[in-house]
Amino acid sequence: MLNFENPIITCGSISYDENKTLHINKNPKASPFPLPFACCQLLKALTPEENTHSQHGLYFHDGERRVDYVLTYHLKKPGGARSNSSSLPSTRVADVELGCEGETYNSHEDHKAFRRQEFEGKLRDMGLELEKDEDSKIPGVGFVKIHAPWNVLCREAEFMKLKIPTKKRYEVKQSRGFVEKISSLVSKVLDPLHPHVEDHQPKNIKHLSHTFSREKQHLFDLSDKDCFFDSKTRSSIVSPLKVKQMWHPFLLSGITSLLGSGVYTAAYPLHDVSSSDAVNRPLLLYEWANYSVFYKYQPIGLVRKYFGEKIGLYFAWLGLYTQMLIPASLVGVIVFLYGCATVDDNIPSMEICHPRNNITMCPLCDRVCSYWKLSTACGTARASHLFDNPATVFFSIFMALWAAMFMEHWKRRQMRLNYEWDLTGFEDEEDHPRAEYEFRVMQKSMSKDQKSQHKMEKLNCRDRLPAYMTNIVMMLLMIGVTFAIVFGVILYRISTKAALHMSSNPTTRNNVQLTVKTTAAIINLVVILILDEVYGAVARWLTVLEVPKTDKSFEERLIFKTFILKFFNAFTPIIYIAFFRGRLVGRPGSYLYVFESYRMEECAHGGCLMELCIQLSITMLGKQLIQNNLFEIGVPKLKKLIRYIRSKQGAFQEEERQKKLQRYETDHFLEPFAGLTPEYMEMMIQFGFVTLFVASFPLAPLFALLNNIIEIRLDAKKFVTELRRPVASTYYNFYLKKTSNSAFVISFTSDFIPRMVYQYMYSPDGTMHGFVNHTLSYFNVSHFQDGKETMDPLHLGYRVEICRYKDYREPPWSDTPYEISKEFWTVLAVRLAFVIVFQNVVMLMSDIVDWLIPDIPKDISLQIHKEKILLVDLFMKEEQGKIHILESRPSTGGKENCSRSNNNNKNTSVYSVPN
Repeated sequence: MLNFENPIITCGSISYDENKTLHINKNPKASPFPLPFACCQLLKALTPEENTHSQHGLYFHDGERRVDYVLTYHLKKPGGARSNSSSLPSTRVADVELGCEGETYNSHEDHKAFRRQEFEGKLRDMGLELEKDEDSKIPGVGFVKIHAPWNVLCREAEFMKLKIPTKKRYEVKQSRGFVEKISSLVSKVLDPLHPHVEDHQPKNIKHLSHTFSREKQHLFDLSDKDCFFDSKTRSSIVSPLKVKQMWHPFLLSGITSLLGSGVYTAAYPLHDVSSSDAVNRPLLLYEWANYSVFYKYQPIGLVRKYFGEKIGLYFAWLGLYTQMLIPASLVGVIVFLYGCATVDDNIPSMEICHPRNNITMCPLCDRVCSYWKLSTACGTARASHLFDNPATVFFSIFMALWAAMFMEHWKRRQMRLNYEWDLTGFEDEEDHPRAEYEFRVMQKSMSKDQKSQHKMEKLNCRDRLPAYMTNIVMMLLMIGVTFAIVFGVILYRISTKAALHMSSNPTTRNNVQLTVKTTAAIINLVVILILDEVYGAVARWLTVLEVPKTDKSFEERLIFKTFILKFFNAFTPIIYIAFFRGRLVGRPGSYLYVFESYRMEECAHGGCLMELCIQLSITMLGKQLIQNNLFEIGVPKLKKLIRYIRSKQGAFQEEERQKKLQRYETDHFLEPFAGLTPEYMEMMIQFGFVTLFVASFPLAPLFALLNNIIEIRLDAKKFVTELRRPVASTYYNFYLKKTSNSAFVISFTSDFIPRMVYQYMYSPDGTMHGFVNHTLSYFNVSHFQDGKETMDPLHLGYRVEICRYKDYREPPWSDTPYEISKEFWTVLAVRLAFVIVFQNVVMLMSDIVDWLIPDIPKDISLQIHKEKILLVDLFMKEEQGKIHILESRPSTGGKENCSRSNNNNKNTSVYSVPN
């Protein structure tokens, strides 16, 4: 029998023998699966006994009408008689509307049943066909299967202005230039990396597309109406989320409100099993949602065909971003290896590690800390050179240009996909109001005591003022919580450092810095992971309060709020280490204190860049491994298991249960699709890690690349197997901008600028010899404040009179002891100058890249223009044909039958369009 659940099937030819058993001949050299039209014709060739559509739950019980959408609801009593109609027992409407104080649980359930009856009645009024199943294998759950007949599909497709390929095709002749030959050669080399999912239609042949219209059905191929609209398009048309309901005083419009009030428990389209598009899902499982094909390109066209343009564009962007990370990773690895190769030649670290180095440093904390030798910081200094070397500047400039190249490349890729998927001009179409918005408008209209309702009401700023004020207060409160937690981690580092210095274990005292840095970074990671979930829920709640008018506005506001909260959550600890730590310390004898007892922490002698690298690496790797990967696949599986247990189906007989359950019952246990905002947001944060602080962590692109290779396949498997099929959407938007913070990191966090200033202004021989001594100031230990001096002044075996600390200040024997020296102002001026020059150079080079690379490929712009000309020519010929028919057959009059005018589908015109 026909079985499309086998994910191993990839491509080949389809046939069936005398026993009517379907065979799929796997042949790597053969053409891929036939188009949905051919598959649909093959399924229709089977006898009714072999047609298992209804058994799989994809069709009504008659085996003919397809299930386009499913609603589920809670039954008062598990089981019950199977009903194929949506009629419900009559309910006393007056009781429901009055809402008596003594309303019981049963009356509450009756109220839900009444609202379901009202809602389903509205769906029938709009032409949809419904079938109920209250005798499913899932106790306590009822299903409402929705089917859209042909006339409803045509009406809604015209209303939604869907672009549909016409019968007419045109040929794009490829020019034979040098660039095309190189491109053809590269394409042949990369052919093994392409999935085997191309269509039979040649790449240089494209159908003319036009907005669907019932008056122009003769332009489209209607030879098989069952396959004209694929499952993705049918679900987007039938979805009650897009159906505008008629108003009723006691009926919340829209399925979203009904889901929120518990009238329905779920709403989703079905995954394909054995329908006309059933080739998609097994092929996606094998060629996309499979870790063994990680090296291949994604079948973006198939993803778009199954999930819609919005999800297809997201994965296209993710794939391009991952490809662009390959050169960035290579350069980052080279920079890191350069640091490893030159660490033994680095003069500052050699001076610190020299065995004759007798520089005595001031205590790192009050009382419990003692004097220490600079040579003990040898390991930190050598490690800092791996990430803080002259190649870092080059890498920062490279990454700034990389970001510009990536954005320009994506614009061109997006325009090409828009053309291939017939999305050009879609952004100009009007987006329809959300059901929640219209319900609020209805409430506003009903609250006004006016007889005339001709005036169109809308929500203004005054109506949204409470929501706006709540948004502002909550956003500031959440950002304040982030700052408070960062401040708490600072206090943890200060107090833990003092406690570890008091330890009697020498090993503990010798590894105080590493212990404190690592544990603090882990604490920050745990807090970030927790707050990310909290902030995501808060952002959605605040967006719902605003009641945006359209889905586009809702998503834009949700992404903005989520990004602001998660950006502060992820980057506040990193920004503190990069730009504030070590600069609010004070000096020995005059330190800055918090709560009069906690001394502000300072950077190690090698600077804060090493600690910034530790914080960035732990945060980035932790978010990617734990949050982006483990949670994404683990949480849906856990929720799925909980649904199984709650449904009393058991938890350890999944294979047998899957064979017995219908498709709509199996999909009920899957995780609901929550939108692309979480997926998109994690990539935005990762993009910030890669571009903003890459100067401190050159290996960030490499870790991002490795994560994304897994992320693509993990997300693909999640979408195909773990989530309910989302309703296809065409709206899309991306907010990534070219950002670079490397100039500030290099100037104020690393020692690159102080080294350059010393070498070219203060070095006696033009080398780095003496740089360490130049950056250290002197302090007389007798100038310590009372009660702040160390308790163990003889820790080094002798009494210390002068200790050193990292700063540019005058010595105690000068006329202005401990005042900021002129070297400090020189270094500061050079830092600011470097930031200005660096940013302007990067901006200039980015503008040059923008100018050199046009946003729209030239061939695409020419094809769009010529396609418009061909459409005009097509309409002219159609009009002339109609006139000719009317003149030759005047007795027929009116329109010809749609099906008769479309029988001649083989006489398809092919236009030749030179490039």
